[in-house]
Amino acid sequence: MIELRDVHKRLGGRQILDGLTLTVPEGMNFVLMGPSGTGKSVTLRHVIGILKPDQGSVRVDGQEVPAMDRAQLMALRKRMGYLFQNGALINWLTVAENVALPLREHGRLPRAETDDRVHEVLRLVGMDHAAHQYPPSISGGMRLRTGLARALVTKPEYVLYDEPNAGLDPIISQQIHELIVEVRDKVGVTGLVVTHSRACATFCGDRIGILEQGRLAVEGTVAELAHSDHPLARAFLGGDAD
Repeated sequence: MIELRDVHKRLGGRQILDGLTLTVPEGMNFVLMGPSGTGKSVTLRHVIGILKPDQGSVRVDGQEVPAMDRAQLMALRKRMGYLFQNGALINWLTVAENVALPLREHGRLPRAETDDRVHEVLRLVGMDHAAHQYPPSISGGMRLRTGLARALVTKPEYVLYDEPNAGLDPIISQQIHELIVEVRDKVGVTGLVVTHSRACATFCGDRIGILEQGRLAVEGTVAELAHSDHPLARAFLGGDAD
């Protein structure tokens, strides 16, 4: 379980998080929405320990993330995958080499076991056929699938998704949404998803929270927020925009 309690963070002279409290239950996808600049990606960086709060608590399975030393943070990150916007692949490495990076950084698995793990997750996301291609030669959707495979290759308990369908057309976006749900259901991964997309939120989210001025303004299931009178719930979930 991921828990943030009364988290405050100031960056560049501006208050980004201002008392954020949220809980991501085990085995669920929690979707975080909100206007630009309200702290969605900053929240992810707190969970993975890249940022420390000025005030408040960030816990993963009861462990206080800001109090972790380097070894403890490395151990935490082995249990977490992070899907960056647009996949964030290294252009001079093949698809398979990009996916293998976390295994090479965090452990010393035998080459054969590493290769087996890489191809296992590439099959899961439908990219096994492109293992030897390079990122510049594949589509945006394929790069994102590769990024998801890299996030899954260490068999994480949690995956943090940062705008998983940014810049993708509706058909490819829907395929990514289906993969996020499949990862939850088949692999048992708990997800924290940051998105502006109504389609992503309503398809992937077990619960949705909407940020305003650095804290959750409203939270609930898709059904609850669809019937909410809160103006932000209506703005983000009341229309047909992608």
